[in-house]
Amino acid sequence: MNTMMNITRRNALKYGLCGAGSVLLARKLQAALPVSSLPVKAKSVIQIFLWGGMSHNDTWDPKPDSGRAYMGEFSKAIPTNVNGIQIGQLFPELARQADKYSLIRSMTHGINGHETAAYYMQTGHSSNERITYPSIGAVFSYFKNPGYKGLVPPYVVLTQPQGRFSEEGFLGPKYKPFATGGDPNAARFEVEGVVAKGISDDRQAARRDLLRKTDLLGQAMDSAVLKDARIAEDQAYELILGPGKEVFNLSNEDDKLRDRYGRNTFGQECLAARRMVETGVPYVVINYPGGWDTHKEHFPRMRKQCPDLDKGLAALLEDLAARGLLESTLVWCCGEFGRGPKVDWQPPWNGGRNHYGAVFSVLVAGGGFRGGAVVGSSDEKAEAVLERPVYPVDLLGSIYRLGGIDPASLLPHPLGLEARVLPEISDTIKSGGLLTEIM
Repeated sequence: MNTMMNITRRNALKYGLCGAGSVLLARKLQAALPVSSLPVKAKSVIQIFLWGGMSHNDTWDPKPDSGRAYMGEFSKAIPTNVNGIQIGQLFPELARQADKYSLIRSMTHGINGHETAAYYMQTGHSSNERITYPSIGAVFSYFKNPGYKGLVPPYVVLTQPQGRFSEEGFLGPKYKPFATGGDPNAARFEVEGVVAKGISDDRQAARRDLLRKTDLLGQAMDSAVLKDARIAEDQAYELILGPGKEVFNLSNEDDKLRDRYGRNTFGQECLAARRMVETGVPYVVINYPGGWDTHKEHFPRMRKQCPDLDKGLAALLEDLAARGLLESTLVWCCGEFGRGPKVDWQPPWNGGRNHYGAVFSVLVAGGGFRGGAVVGSSDEKAEAVLERPVYPVDLLGSIYRLGGIDPASLLPHPLGLEARVLPEISDTIKSGGLLTEIM
């Protein structure tokens, strides 16, 4: 039996009508939508968010000569298929794919708090500004698919929202991400909290028809608000009962390919993300299950998580390239910051790494980013930027430009405040600028 995404009426309306209460605002936003003249290289973006912060020492910026105090149990670096580039010993699959991605080893913002760092990395704006800005995914949704046309919503999170701020910001609930919930590695990929156990498609359709027949208020009124609500409802049901549900049907994939991605939640999230960009979804976030906030017993966690990340991400890059999709699909992978280069061996941490925003690493691939390169560097112990600092505004600005979005574009604020996709860089901020070395 095919895996299907069965959604109850109540929760379908919850997701499908997220913008119905803000119809007038949504119309205002659509009316103000600018047309960008920038060339589009990245038609879709897959963001792999390693929330909690991934250690750069253990992964993409190893310092094997810094000793156990910094490298802990992972004292080796391994060569890649690109001469001169080495990565952490737990990433043999990605080592064979280094020609497909580039590494930024000088990412920095100096923030060590989850909420403020995540907001900065997702918006490019400081949390000190008086406006709550939308995340990059919401901005892509606004520019690329403002009317929600397609089988699947334009901004999807697998499986839980990034969570520590409102991703849609002032753009409103219409641009909030659709979070699938559930587990794509389960026998049936079902949306968590939305699935009606044992309810067939026919019965779901019958419930919809009964609801409409008993909606006397809707039949008596003919307002624009209710018309827009009905459109949103139809879109939600199309995702439940129409061809949109097949996007989530991983049983259509060859078992050997599913094995290549890894039979775990993250690996199958990567496969589901590939299927979504094939249908034209502009922005997909893979929110790594369990996170990387490893204050305690860091190394046992890494022995489990790093191989899963290695296998799933390498398979995604290889699969996208084989299907001719990597050139038009931008993939970026990082957390909100890094982890402390120096290991805390004292109880109760027993070999943990703490929050670290002074320097960390980012992997970027496809969508106009060339592979096989390294941008910037950290010092000999990965404690500070040595060359070419890269700030969130630089990274996000590069992604926006590759997506055909001008970072200087105005966004429509409901109170009429001036708000741009990214802030203008002041003289007091020393920014390295766009990542032209790999664009």
